Amino acid sequence: MMLAWEDPAATSQPSINVDQECTVGREAFSRITPAVPTISDVITCENLFDLLTTSTGGRLRFSVYEKYLGALERAIRKMKTQTESSHLSLLRSPREERILELDGTVTTQPVLEHFGVSTWPGRLTLTDHALYFEAHRMVSFEKAKIYELSEDLKQVVKPELTGPWGARLFDKGVMYKSVSLPEPVVMEFPELKGHFRRDYWLAAIREIVYAHKFIRKFNIEGIDRDEILLKAVIGILRVQAVLEITTTKPVRTETLLMFNECDRLPGGDLILETLATTMSTSQELDRENHLNAENTTHSISTLTMVSNCVFGAEVPDKPRLFVGEIVVGERTPLERAVSDSRNSFKKVELAQATVDGVKVEGLDTNLAVMKELLFPVLELGKYLNFLASWDDSMQSFAFCSLFTFVVCRGWLPHAFALLLLFIAIFMLLTRWSNQGSPVDEVKVTAPPSMNTMEQLLAVQNAISQVEAFIQDGNISLLKLRALFLSVSPQASDKLALALVLLALTLALIPSKYIFLLVVLESNTRYSPLRKPSTERWKRRLREWWYSIPAAPVVLARPPEDQQKKRK
Repeated sequence: MMLAWEDPAATSQPSINVDQECTVGREAFSRITPAVPTISDVITCENLFDLLTTSTGGRLRFSVYEKYLGALERAIRKMKTQTESSHLSLLRSPREERILELDGTVTTQPVLEHFGVSTWPGRLTLTDHALYFEAHRMVSFEKAKIYELSEDLKQVVKPELTGPWGARLFDKGVMYKSVSLPEPVVMEFPELKGHFRRDYWLAAIREIVYAHKFIRKFNIEGIDRDEILLKAVIGILRVQAVLEITTTKPVRTETLLMFNECDRLPGGDLILETLATTMSTSQELDRENHLNAENTTHSISTLTMVSNCVFGAEVPDKPRLFVGEIVVGERTPLERAVSDSRNSFKKVELAQATVDGVKVEGLDTNLAVMKELLFPVLELGKYLNFLASWDDSMQSFAFCSLFTFVVCRGWLPHAFALLLLFIAIFMLLTRWSNQGSPVDEVKVTAPPSMNTMEQLLAVQNAISQVEAFIQDGNISLLKLRALFLSVSPQASDKLALALVLLALTLALIPSKYIFLLVVLESNTRYSPLRKPSTERWKRRLREWWYSIPAAPVVLARPPEDQQKKRK
């Protein structure tokens, strides 16, 4: 079908012979394969094509496609076998859960559960509703712990660093957190190189969580709910098939899973909304079909992806033929939503490439780049500080008079609007004058290079400065606590009187005049007439602040019995 789609003219090729060397392109694959939802779906078909053609120059060979179909068939049979013969049947039976993945059965590749500071090796099972972890005993396994994925428990699933006794050393863990657990649990997937094993499990778990969130958000029930779960299940099976036949670079498994991909793509929420709309439309058509033809049966996938009148358009007289997730001769709304999202994603990738290209190494170099980028803002701040210091009386007096006049006339909103208009005009003129020319590079003077020891000392100095800043902040908060609790009655009385005067000022004086007073005070505090009194008041205020004691702090250690319990 893909070969015929690429060469549809009947006269050009009366008969199409398929052999191992036949190849097809991206467009044929993306248009035809979603007709069979097991093979691919509209959202991830292009990513699947890219993986299958990594070593063949962007053309899919029939031999590779045949291997993929065989691997997919084996993955489906494996899922059915594991589901039917699972030892977890009693736990899974009420919901008829499918077993999608099982890990930790081989002693050389265990799964480690970290809960608090305790670590247990065991066996991990993923179904389309939950995670089951069974800790190893001497010759068997303990009773399975259930970590729910289908219920609304505010689950958080993300990568996590792991290590012995709670140390954060290895990037090989998946953290699961929900309101049903007192603290998060981390599943570690040890491997010698990289963290691909963890990434695969992370994507698979998230796919199930996202699928159930989608079902709850759009209130999908009945056969359509089973269809959505089946889409997530088949996506994970496709990943297993691709991993079986792929021998090249590590596969980004999340790009082959539709709900993961919608979470990653810009406008992915619109894709899911379109999918939900097609689901509701399929329910109406299903009811009509049962009323009009009781003996007629329909494919679930066909009913799921029907796209007639999705956005309120009238049904045309010309009949349409729906096959899987496509409509013959037209593009469905789901296909259009995916296309728009991918076009936006290409722009995001280009922008991200520029971001990755300007990243520099070293704390001192990054500070130099930031200083250069903030140069206009820093210069403006220096000039405003120069005006406020009254080192040049004429400029400071002119600025203060102009600002006061603008405030008194009520022109401040107009002045702000004029500033925004000036910035917009500047941007348009810059775009017009630089049209077609390359973007000007930011020239930064690189600081002297530092060796490893100097860089470590610079980082240590920065950490010390941050620690001192936090200490000063804590002291200020403790002094404010002491003031509010009247630890120092004299200082608290002065603060209370100041608050009363401020409240009366805000209540009795219009805000326009209050703002004018603030402007005048901030612009004239260092004028020749007010400078001696300003310095005197600053000194008195500093002395008053230093005289306030800090509220006491007691560091409480956890009881020993709690520590033993955690261990």
